[in-house]
Amino acid sequence: MSETARRVRVTSPRTSAARAQRVPPAREIDAQTRLGEVYMSSLVRSQLRLALLALTALAVFVGGIPLLFWLVPDLSDVEVLAVPLPWFLLAFAAYPFLLLVGWLYVRAAERNERAFTDVLDRS
Repeated sequence: MSETARRVRVTSPRTSAARAQRVPPAREIDAQTRLGEVYMSSLVRSQLRLALLALTALAVFVGGIPLLFWLVPDLSDVEVLAVPLPWFLLAFAAYPFLLLVGWLYVRAAERNERAFTDVLDRS
């Protein structure tokens, strides 16, 4: 019959040493330390990424309207409710899209900030 190995508890010789006090991340940011700079740059990067995404969506949509009419000139003759299609799109389709992108941007930016504060609170 085989003998089973006994478990051995391994501990650090410094277990009784005083633990270093951790500085809360919010203090790191306030004191403008290197760690605080890393925290803030991560937030700024995520917000910049979000802003560039919103800007790209707006540029593609709003810039795509004239491009669409340049590529397909026959669409300029189409009327919707007695209004030429280009004017209809610019007057009635662009603004709801701008509002939607703005609303989504604000929600995502607030989500980024909540995630940032959650990270600070957990640290």
